[in-house]
Amino acid sequence: MEVALTGRSAARVARRGRRLGKEERLVFVVGSPRSGTTFTGRAVGSLPGFVDLDEVQPWKAAIPELVGKPDDEVARRLRRILERVRMLGLVRGLRGVEQTPETSFVLEAALRAYPQATAVHVIRDGRDVATSLLERGWLSGERTGADDARLAFGSHSRFWVEPGREDEFRSASDATRAAWAWRRYVTAAGAVPARTVEVRYEQLVADPAAAAAPVAQRLGVEQGHVAEAFSAVHDRSAGRWRDALSGEHLADVEREAGETLMRLGYALSGSAPTETRDQSAPGLRGRGRQIPPP
Repeated sequence: MEVALTGRSAARVARRGRRLGKEERLVFVVGSPRSGTTFTGRAVGSLPGFVDLDEVQPWKAAIPELVGKPDDEVARRLRRILERVRMLGLVRGLRGVEQTPETSFVLEAALRAYPQATAVHVIRDGRDVATSLLERGWLSGERTGADDARLAFGSHSRFWVEPGREDEFRSASDATRAAWAWRRYVTAAGAVPARTVEVRYEQLVADPAAAAAPVAQRLGVEQGHVAEAFSAVHDRSAGRWRDALSGEHLADVEREAGETLMRLGYALSGSAPTETRDQSAPGLRGRGRQIPPP
């Protein structure tokens, strides 16, 4: 399966620009699915000297079995996969931008594989993420099929569910599972702050130039180029959870992820009980910073 997925990824990359060489300053765009990682990856990948690697499918497929293994082993596997895709796609001379959200769970290993790489963590209000995940149905018990890396949809427990909570995850509501996913991804993606630059989705939509400034500085590129790429965003869904989530769904989301929402500066609606089930680590940045409604 890895050979087929590698060929597919390389063919996709080859259409986006070619340059021979050995560029080591890769970019890993991380964060929860439906947070804006795809747009951000494409925008950064469109900059001069960069190339969007998309979600490299053989890497995405390998991550579940790699989580928990020594960083050196994971780093070697990642580098082998990415370098093969970059070589076949004739883009090793460009700064590759890899955007698999699951890289969040092995970010330290990814940055060890590429010591000159930078992580871009896209953070979006977990209630908007839950709204989008519910619409997609990826975590629903009624959903069948699989994604392009052949990872199955449905309500089954994922590799990122805390040990011992697998049955709880399977029996939870769809909204709780969506919030659970956001909480786990956003917490994992904050693991290496010294080598990570944050992009707030709400700022990206409201003021692309302001969102571009720290990214441009960290990547060492012209701010105007990043601002122009970010200005292509046309999303009007920031804050949509207020109208889209039912009272029951909103209560489930804030019960499961309320502590992480508050830690990241998102004020709760007050619909959930005071006691939440959020067991996230306290290391996330943004504590106490309120994000104004769009």
